Amino acid sequence: MSAVSETVVPDTKDWTWVLDRPCPECGFEASAVTVDRLPEVVRDNATTWEAVLTLRDAAERPAPGTWSPLEYACHVRDVHRIFDRRVRMMLEEDEPRFPNWDQDETAVTDGYAVQDPVTVSAELLDAAEAVAERYESVPPDAWDRRGFRSNGDEFTVASLGRYHLHDIVHHGWDVRAASRRATVEAYDASAAAYRAGVAHVPDSLRETVAALAAAISPGARVLEIGSGGGRDARLLEEAGLSVRRTDVTPGFVDLMRAEGYDADVLDPLTDDLDDPDRPGTPYDAVWASACLLHVDRGDLPVVLRRLAGVTRPGGVLRLSLKEGDGERWSTHGHVGGARRFTYWREEPLRSALLASGWGFVEVVHFDTELSGEPWLDVTARRA
Repeated sequence: MSAVSETVVPDTKDWTWVLDRPCPECGFEASAVTVDRLPEVVRDNATTWEAVLTLRDAAERPAPGTWSPLEYACHVRDVHRIFDRRVRMMLEEDEPRFPNWDQDETAVTDGYAVQDPVTVSAELLDAAEAVAERYESVPPDAWDRRGFRSNGDEFTVASLGRYHLHDIVHHGWDVRAASRRATVEAYDASAAAYRAGVAHVPDSLRETVAALAAAISPGARVLEIGSGGGRDARLLEEAGLSVRRTDVTPGFVDLMRAEGYDADVLDPLTDDLDDPDRPGTPYDAVWASACLLHVDRGDLPVVLRRLAGVTRPGGVLRLSLKEGDGERWSTHGHVGGARRFTYWREEPLRSALLASGWGFVEVVHFDTELSGEPWLDVTARRA
């Protein structure tokens, strides 16, 4: 079905409540964002659209009546432009009233559905940089200056900025499936290079594997999420454990199968996690090293619950995530394409684990050997 012929129901909801409480859908908490972080979040969010607009099907709607990633990107570009103008008005005028902007009418009249993704990507990045610089230019004593929407809603420069952030972060959440696919495609295109680049086994990894083997019995069955090139699975097997190799990236699975290993393409968010070799029998442990950091913040509790559901009581979960705030795209390391990373702090992560069926949570903070980047290493027991 053509994207142009499908009607999108206009969004007429009043979203100003997001300034007072977290959004239950995307998880964004406006009140927790300090004004000095506005430019950072705007710039980080822009890289999401740069990545998803490289997808071949960026202009395809995922369902009738739902915008495509391209249409969402056009909207976010225009949101940046609108908020840039509004902040400028608030800084230059006394209590201005903003002209009305009908986002749904604009989508139709400007032909969002048929715009060029390459052009939109460049325009969005430019608009994001412009409004980020606008926020950076706000004098310290100007954050409380006021402005009004056409319906009478009152904002300060600070609250308008936070409202702006929720809009773009929420739309990043709207296209999270496309973000996941962009990340998978990046790994898929560089699977062999990635495997070669991470072949080195640090002593800390050997110690972690040994600790897991000591915590469960010899021959115990381990579900590995994100096997990559298979390095960790080989170490786990050398330690006397039985490993089910899985990865969401087909290229990694092909590499492992070419070496004679059984391996499955598996998405822990959506696919059946039951062990095909032992149907109905729970795993003794789950190994998820440096892979769940690609899962959206709102989806990680779902994944953790699903993993708990296929692990025996007292079974062990080992996972590692990058420590920090927010989400970022990166082209560092051995992968040429952009990948999306979600950063976590200890307490929110601990809460998510405890609420998802895991207990006895131990979190260790460590820095990587090469880059010094902070990480969280987690051990938990199935409650």
